[in-house]
Amino acid sequence: MSESQPQGRKALETDHRTTRKAVTAAAIGNATEWYDFGVYSYLAVTIGLVFYPSQSQGVQLIATFTTFAAAFLVRPLGGLFFGPLGDRIGRKQVLAFTMLLMAVSTFSIGLIPSAATIGIAAPVLLLVARMLQGFSTGGEYGGATTFIAEYAPDRRRGFLSSWLEFGTVSGYVGGAGIVTLMTLVLGPEGMLAWGWRIPFLLALPLGGIGLYLRLKLEETPVFNQNTEGFAKNAEGGHRKGQLRETVVGQWRTILLCIGLVMVFNVNNYMVTAYMPTYLEAELGYSATLALVMTLAAMVLMLVGVTQFGRLSDRVGRRPVLASGSLLSIVLALPAFWLLQQAGVWAVALGIVLLAVTLVHFSGAAPSTLPAFFPTKVRYGALAISFNVSVALFGGTTPLIAETLVQSTGNLYSPAWLLMIAGVVGLVVVWHMDESANRPLPGAPAMESAPRTARDGTRLPYPRPSGESGKFVPPSNVRRLPSDS
Repeated sequence: MSESQPQGRKALETDHRTTRKAVTAAAIGNATEWYDFGVYSYLAVTIGLVFYPSQSQGVQLIATFTTFAAAFLVRPLGGLFFGPLGDRIGRKQVLAFTMLLMAVSTFSIGLIPSAATIGIAAPVLLLVARMLQGFSTGGEYGGATTFIAEYAPDRRRGFLSSWLEFGTVSGYVGGAGIVTLMTLVLGPEGMLAWGWRIPFLLALPLGGIGLYLRLKLEETPVFNQNTEGFAKNAEGGHRKGQLRETVVGQWRTILLCIGLVMVFNVNNYMVTAYMPTYLEAELGYSATLALVMTLAAMVLMLVGVTQFGRLSDRVGRRPVLASGSLLSIVLALPAFWLLQQAGVWAVALGIVLLAVTLVHFSGAAPSTLPAFFPTKVRYGALAISFNVSVALFGGTTPLIAETLVQSTGNLYSPAWLLMIAGVVGLVVVWHMDESANRPLPGAPAMESAPRTARDGTRLPYPRPSGESGKFVPPSNVRRLPSDS
């Protein structure tokens, strides 16, 4: 599944300050992407009223989630375009452009007139804006995970990569929090009249910050030292056969990646995109209570996501992902049973169970996915497989869940999706290789530069390993030897 460590290459060394900047820039960009998802999900009912006013509530929700899912259907096209481009011209430039496109398209949603003003053109323009978002996002997550993974030391890749999901959850919490606060201040009437536009308009300055940070970074050291990739040479040409090597040459690994992304994203979008609507439209809770309870679960995830990333460095990616997959099977029905019980505490506990399951994947997946592929095709293969999986199984989760509830009348039917996804996750974990504390495929080992105090004294961080001059974090995962 993976290529062996390149022979004759010395280990690369990355300093803490540069790595921290790389992680911050990638995480903020991903936060901007998920800020939009938080806003859109928490405004699903309002968007249905603004753009599909003549339909029943059930039809409005399905139409709103269909527009939500449509953005995901073009994500594979974005992955197919931006991914191989990132393997040719570099990760940094592509990530800067996807950041800009995402911010502009999200901002444009806040400018679209309502259906009462321009009729059918309103939902059409909404669909166009969402598809532009989907196209830009096709190059975002795969590139961001690749960017962090190629900067992170091998022994801390799980922890550092998990900050990408910290950014994801932060962006979602930020978007959802703004919607919740504005709903409390303006009320449903004010939000319907004009308030819903403000969260979308705020995406432009947020995107500007992310763009600035990304432009200030250097290209990843792993990409710069890769002499066997598809980057343009001095004559402006590049090796042929990139798409074939990216897709055909990696098809077995791509299938594993698609399966892992499936279980991750079904859990993810069930909680983040569908839960507020489920609580409000199906269980009859107020919009404010539904928003606040889901938001509280997201805040809880912020506390745990980096700790699960750190845990994956200690015990391995496979145990953490297997545990999450098993919980997806075991806890789905109890969680939805709790959601249907009278009382706020029962509902809160049900959401917490779903969030605890999700945080296993949020903590371990960002460092697992880039390790599926070698450097020369990493961005492209990951972007394509990730977005194909998200298009088929992630963005459609709210639509499928709501359609199942509407067609069967069974409020437990969304749990079936979680259980099926959990089974797929276990199969993937069974077949995948462990990647914790190992160099990325096709790349030399990545070491942490020694930390020093202001006076130049070496600091014992993370802790002495017992070997002279080396400092490593504790780990139960055996590290493969690197060439020197």
